[in-house]
Amino acid sequence: MIRKQCCGRFLIVAGVAASIVVWLTTSASAQPTQPAYRADRILIMPKAGINRTALNNFHLARKGEVLRTFDGIGYLQILRVPKGETVPSLIAQYQQSGLVEFAEPDYIGQIFSTTPNDPKYLDGTLWGLNNTGQNGGTADADIDAPEGWDVLTSASNIVVAVLDTGVRYTHEDLAANMWVNPNDGSHGWNVLAGNNDPSDDSGHGTLVAGVLGAVGNNGKGVTGVAWRVQIMACKCFNSFGIGSISSVITGMDYAKTNGARIINASWGFTNSLALSNAVYSLRDSNIIIVAACGNSAADIDLNPTYPASYHFDNVVTVASITRSNTLATSSNFGANDVDLAAPGEGIYSTFAANDNFYSTQSGTSFAAPYVSGACALLMAQYPSDTPQEIISRLLNSTDSLSSLAGKCRTGGCLNLRKALRTIRVATIPTGSGEPFQLRVSGGLNRTCAVEATTNLISWSPVFTNTASTNGTFDFTDSQSTNWPQRFFRATASP
Repeated sequence: MIRKQCCGRFLIVAGVAASIVVWLTTSASAQPTQPAYRADRILIMPKAGINRTALNNFHLARKGEVLRTFDGIGYLQILRVPKGETVPSLIAQYQQSGLVEFAEPDYIGQIFSTTPNDPKYLDGTLWGLNNTGQNGGTADADIDAPEGWDVLTSASNIVVAVLDTGVRYTHEDLAANMWVNPNDGSHGWNVLAGNNDPSDDSGHGTLVAGVLGAVGNNGKGVTGVAWRVQIMACKCFNSFGIGSISSVITGMDYAKTNGARIINASWGFTNSLALSNAVYSLRDSNIIIVAACGNSAADIDLNPTYPASYHFDNVVTVASITRSNTLATSSNFGANDVDLAAPGEGIYSTFAANDNFYSTQSGTSFAAPYVSGACALLMAQYPSDTPQEIISRLLNSTDSLSSLAGKCRTGGCLNLRKALRTIRVATIPTGSGEPFQLRVSGGLNRTCAVEATTNLISWSPVFTNTASTNGTFDFTDSQSTNWPQRFFRATASP
C-alpha cells in the first residue's frame, strides 16, 4: 500500500499511486525558436471574495482586455497585454494590486515528439499491441492487447479528448470513431482559430488518435487499443507543435464541458499556477489526464515537467519502452513522478497527410495514448469505478521489467489483459448483529465466484454470480454470525 498526498489529504491506493505530469522541454527535432511565453497575454486568478468592480476598474485603468474567464477554475482570467506594455511589467502591477492570488505569463509549451530513429520499421507492424519477436524485438514485449480484447474491445460510450495539433477526422481509420458534437455536428474545437474545425496541420495529433482509437476490425490500416471509442479533437497546438497554457486550458474547459472522461496530454510546459488549477478542476469533474513524461532522457523527479509532475490522483504519467522491453533512450523517467511505461518506439499509426496515410514515429507522445485507450476500455468495463479506482486497476496490473526498476512507480509496463481482468472486493457497511456483506466488482456481465476460508489455506466456493450492467454484484454471508472468523476472496471465470 502506498499513501499519496493529494491536496492536504492522504489517498490510500492498493499498489502504486498515480502522479500528474506536465512537460515543456522540446523534442530533439529542429523547431523554430520560440519565446518562453506569449507576449500578448497573461493569466491572473482573482482573490476569493474580491470586489469585482475594483478588479474591472483595475483592468480598465491599464487598458487590459479580459479575453476569457473560467468560472469553474476560480474565475481564472486570460488578459490581453495592451500596446506599449510588457508582460513582466503588467504582471508586477497585478501582483502589487492586492486583487489577485497570482499573475503569471502565458507560457509556451510543445508537443512531445521525436523523428523515427529506424527507417526500416516495417509498415503496419504494431509490435506494441502484439510482439512475437518480429524485427529483432523481444517476444511479448507488448501490452497483451489480443488477450485484453478477449475481454473487451469497445469503449463506444467513453469520450477521450485529444488536446494536440488537431485530428484528421476524415481519415479512413478514424472517421467512424470521432466524437460528434450534438449541437453543431463538429468533432471538437480549434482553440487557435476559435472555430469548430479542429483539423490537424501537423500530424502529431492524428498519430496519437490512431494509437488510442483507430477503428478496429474494419479491414483497413491499423487498430487502436480501443476498437470503438469517441475521439474528441481539441486543437491547442500549431503546425510546429507550439501552444500556450491559455490554449490548453481553453481546450480542457471545452473537453470538460462536453463530456470527456479522459484527456490525452502528449505535451508539456513549465510549472504554472493557472495550469495546476485547471488540472485540479478536472479532478473535481472526475476526468483522468494521461500525460507523456517527455523525451529528454531526464529524471523528472529532479527536473519536473507539467502536467506530468503534478501530484494529483487523476493524472497518469507514461514513459516509453522499446520493442525489446527496455526504457527508450530518449524517454524521461522518474521513480516518483512517472507511473508506468508503454510502447513508444517505432509506433505505426494514422497520419494527417491524407485520408488513407499512415506513418511511423517514436516518443512518449505515442506511449501515452496506449494508456488513454486502456483507460477508456477500463471505464467501459467497470462503469461504477471512480477515476482513482480505474487508475488503481491500471497500475496494479503492470508487467514488472528489470529495465524499469527505479525508473517509475510501478517498475512496469501497461498490460491490458491484466487490467481488464482485475477484480475488486469491498465490504458493505452493516449494523451490529447483521450478516456480513461485500460487493464484487468484476466487470460487465462477468461471472465471478466468491470463496471463503477460516485458515487462509483451504478455500471453498460459497457464491457464484454474474455482474450486472454496472459491473458489480453483492454477496451476503448468512452464516457470518455463526463463524468466529472467515476470510473471503473473489475469482473470475476465464
